[in-house]
Amino acid sequence: MQRLATTDAMSAWAAEQRAAGLRIGFVPTMGFLHAGHASLMRLLRDRVDRLVVSVYVNPLQFGPDEDLDRYPRDAEGDAALCRAEGVDALFMPDELYPDGFSTQVAVHGLTDHLCGRGRPGHFEGVATVCTRLFHLVRCQEAAFGEKDFQQLMVLRRLVTDLALPVRIVPGAIARAPDGLALSSRNAYLSEHDRARAPSLQRALRWLAEEVDAGERCVDTLIAGAKARIDSDGVEYLEVMDAATLQPVDAIGDRPARALVAARYGATRLIDNVAVGAPLTWT
Repeated sequence: MQRLATTDAMSAWAAEQRAAGLRIGFVPTMGFLHAGHASLMRLLRDRVDRLVVSVYVNPLQFGPDEDLDRYPRDAEGDAALCRAEGVDALFMPDELYPDGFSTQVAVHGLTDHLCGRGRPGHFEGVATVCTRLFHLVRCQEAAFGEKDFQQLMVLRRLVTDLALPVRIVPGAIARAPDGLALSSRNAYLSEHDRARAPSLQRALRWLAEEVDAGERCVDTLIAGAKARIDSDGVEYLEVMDAATLQPVDAIGDRPARALVAARYGATRLIDNVAVGAPLTWT
């Protein structure tokens, strides 16, 4: 496995692979890697000739009062996991943006609600960093987990709108045995909060089961699910059209998604579950 520390090194490596006719897969991350990241690497490993993972804590997607400075980091642990998963190149730049960088990429509509409402500027940071990374890595496929469902849909819209030659591959949510969605931020949780956090998935699972049983009123579903969440505050719990991420009043024939964000002390966790008709990925 090669470790690449600069944008020039990453670009040169990618150009060499593409010149040889090799197909590149890419898993962009902010590090502190866990089994969820590993599942994305495995998702791409057999689909591509070369697999790249990036580790970069992107300042553009953090708000002024968010956890940029304390975001967990473990460079050597990340490298060990990537090596074990057969990664060909690990891109770990100290800095990703050149002096004078002043470009921003924004995807509208899909970012109007959910995390886009509560974290102004977040998705502009995500879209900007991913656009830059896609060009440096020159990947044909990039994997993103469904835990960050809004992010996944934003990036699918991004590559379509900008005609980027990248296929966004969705990865299923990786969970701990008690149902908690794996996240680097789980490391922040106290023992007490870690015991309460699986209530997010239990509440969403209850909601999905109610839909399967015939309940169609979204207000009823949300009220029942919120009552089952043990947290320090629910930032949002909404049922959205899965493709447009616009609110729905009732479960209909189109695929929908129930999404939640909640606080545990200073830690913000998110989760989601598909409801109604299945979403067909293309």
